[in-house]
Amino acid sequence: MTDVSAHDQADLDEILSPSAVADPYGFLERLRASDPVHWNARYRSWVLTRHADVGAAMSDLRFSSDRISPVIQRERRKERPDLDLVETLELLNGWLVFRDPPEHTRFRRLVHKAFSPRIIAAMRAEVERIADELLDEARDRAGADGAIDLVQEVAFPLPAIVIASMLGVPPEDRALFKNWSDDISALVFGAMEDPDRHDRAQSGMAELVRYISQLLERVSVEPGEDLATALVQARDGDEALTQEELVAICVNLLFGGHETTTNLIANSVLALARHPAQADLLREEPALINKAVEELLRYDGPAKAVVRLAAEDVELGGRTIAAGDRVFLMLSAANHDPEVFDAPHELDFRRSKGAHLAFGIGVHYCLGATLARLEASIVIPRILQRFPSLTIADQELEWNPVILTRGLRRLLVRLDG
Repeated sequence: MTDVSAHDQADLDEILSPSAVADPYGFLERLRASDPVHWNARYRSWVLTRHADVGAAMSDLRFSSDRISPVIQRERRKERPDLDLVETLELLNGWLVFRDPPEHTRFRRLVHKAFSPRIIAAMRAEVERIADELLDEARDRAGADGAIDLVQEVAFPLPAIVIASMLGVPPEDRALFKNWSDDISALVFGAMEDPDRHDRAQSGMAELVRYISQLLERVSVEPGEDLATALVQARDGDEALTQEELVAICVNLLFGGHETTTNLIANSVLALARHPAQADLLREEPALINKAVEELLRYDGPAKAVVRLAAEDVELGGRTIAAGDRVFLMLSAANHDPEVFDAPHELDFRRSKGAHLAFGIGVHYCLGATLARLEASIVIPRILQRFPSLTIADQELEWNPVILTRGLRRLLVRLDG
């Protein structure tokens, strides 16, 4: 580790400074070079930035995903605990991403039966239909200057409609999930500078839980061909999901099932607009789309980091990460590590070396990765073919100021240049 002055240390702690939010890759490159196992005093967390360290920690059960239980326990020990907050956190605690084996193993085994590759593959025609419909509507709604907000018109509604359709949510109800998602995301994804995040998350979660509970009651009586029915009916021997587990998993799927893909689509369109040679290559060789999606996930993926808690003392890079310490595993830094990727800051659809960590690794590998890849591989080529002169109209991009995700608040584009 390079010696770091007090002044430089303070700079390296500013992980949510405007410059670091706008360009996490430059910020994290400096951090990886000077202090790859870094104690962030501002957020009282360790920050790992090397590909090897991030990948190893994601596969090491000494780095626990159970980061909600300690918060619940701390809140309950208060003289006047916020019971509404506890209720919200207890539901989050049922999400797959916040569980460790053996509970995670059981949950994942049951959910996987309802979220199989066969079910995802069967969604292709529906995703194509939704993508075509949204792009038609975007063209119709473009302003006099030919501009649209790609996030609002395409990147958000596509995955939201797809996952809601899979769960059997009626079309007229799908718009409800946008506000609920925004409210919950402030808490889940580390909007640490937002003082109202707990209140907003409680409100959004309560409304979403009521809706999902009613949905599950309906499919229990009138089963269909949807994912909600498959979850209700999922069995492994005598094991099934409890009502509380079903609600938590459906909320997790509805929430996580579109947030990642929204960011992937918008970030990819931005990257392609900034790299016209790569966009032209993909138009000329559409068979490259699967490799292109993997490179777009690596280059400017939808997640900047995942969080773990040290379950015991861990020695790493000459530092001691103490039991109970929070650890940010910086996917963005790992995916730009020059030890793994040649010219990591370049977008290259013919890249052959290196494996990105955008969807994680190990037992917590993203359950929705196959669906996200399918959606991106369908909508991105359609955007390129329909709008070959697309340009970015935003003079100054506004990124969501959170630690864990990499997403734009909007992306104004001119469809015809």
